[in-house]
Amino acid sequence: MIFYSAFEWSFLWLPLIGFIIGFGASVTGGGGGFFILPVLILMFHVPGPIAVTTSLAATIPVCLAGSWSHYRQKNIDLQIALVFILTGIAGSLVGAWLTNLVSSSLFQAIFGFYCLILALQMLYIRHRQKRNTQKSETKSFFQGKRAQSAVYGFLAGIVTGMFGTSGTAPVLAGLLALQLPLKIVAGTSLLVVTTNTFSALGAHLLVGRIDMTLILFLTGGTLLGALLGPRRLARVKTDRFEDKVRFWYALALALFGIGIVITAI
Repeated sequence: MIFYSAFEWSFLWLPLIGFIIGFGASVTGGGGGFFILPVLILMFHVPGPIAVTTSLAATIPVCLAGSWSHYRQKNIDLQIALVFILTGIAGSLVGAWLTNLVSSSLFQAIFGFYCLILALQMLYIRHRQKRNTQKSETKSFFQGKRAQSAVYGFLAGIVTGMFGTSGTAPVLAGLLALQLPLKIVAGTSLLVVTTNTFSALGAHLLVGRIDMTLILFLTGGTLLGALLGPRRLARVKTDRFEDKVRFWYALALALFGIGIVITAI
């Protein structure tokens, strides 16, 4: 169900918040749901179920604009994205069903711990990449690792459907396991989470509520950030820039997780 909440002056912060999220998400290969959902819950006190559906809807412009920008930069591997997309659709439907089985406080606690786990996972991947100094050529996707990619895709779909996020971390983990260049990882990941987000939003529309007031304020900033992110990425030294972005992304994710757990308790 779509509705419009009453205007509050605090909503004027949303375009700026949206720009930061859109820019960072498009550079790292995500849709920004990891941050949009905690922002709605912690800063604007939006109830969990409404925050999930609103987060998914607000992520759509980031995904579309970022994917298009990455496509123009030739940063997307369509063959690999296809397997992640197909398995992610199934996972997102399962995740949306699981959302209705938990209470609001338990939902927030689970999401908080989930954020902490993913932050540690991203830091671990970053550490492992630094240790691996040898650059190996990317193998043809259809010569192996399809099963591993399918598992990551399904997990990303569950994450998207249950928590209203883009499922970025499982997708990134799977793409990094295939030893793809970081620019291709970012672009392909964003295309995958775009499809996951559409699937999860469609499922949540049947049982959830969307606050269009929040979405309209957020979208003004997220669109601009998502379009500028890939362009900025093309002009910098990818390894150093993305390494810093991923580190601060993981750190912020961990802080959000701690905040949500404290709020739930």
